[in-house]
Parts: sequence; structure tokens; C-alpha cells
Amino acid sequence: MKYKRSSRKAEVSTLKEAIDSLLETYRIKGKYNEAQIINAWEKLMGAPIVSQTVSVFVKTDTLYVKLSSAALKSELCMSKSKIVALLNKHLNAKVVKEVIFL
Repeated sequence: MKYKRSSRKAEVSTLKEAIDSLLETYRIKGKYNEAQIINAWEKLMGAPIVSQTVSVFVKTDTLYVKLSSAALKSELCMSKSKIVALLNKHLNAKVVKEVIFL
């Protein structure tokens, strides 16, 4: 009886490498990164900003954030580049290129 060879790699890889490989193989890395950005918004911005956030979504490398406070929107608009840098640093990748406040 002949056994088929497995298509697995012979070398040992870390869990992170294995997960990254899986995400790339199934072509879902983009959606995974988008979900990570939405979760990171809640963690990084803090309770006062999150309580004023109505919705957060990502579309083509742009983070859209709908806020219920015009004053907060104005304040955050002045620090867009800091927010982009903070999110990308948290994910260790350049995922967000721009933030738009609605």
C-alpha cells in the first residue's frame, strides 16, 4: 500500500508564522487586519472617545469613524496622523493610510 506524501513543510515554524501563512493561503489577511483595526480603536482610544463613537469601519485602507460629538470630531481631526501612526504601530503593519471622521 502506498501512502501519499503530505504537502506540509518539513521545517518547524512558530505559531505566528503558521497563522500568517494560513491567513495568506486563504486570502483573508485583509479582513483579519480590518477586524484588528476595529478592535484596536476601542483599546487605544479609551473610554471617553469610545463612548462618543457611533460606528467604525474600514474600506480600502481608510478607517471611517462616525462620532456623535462635533467637538470631539474637530479635536480628533487635528491629530489624524498620530492616530494613523498609533494604529499601525499597534498592528506592526501599515494597514491604515487615512482616518476620516463622519
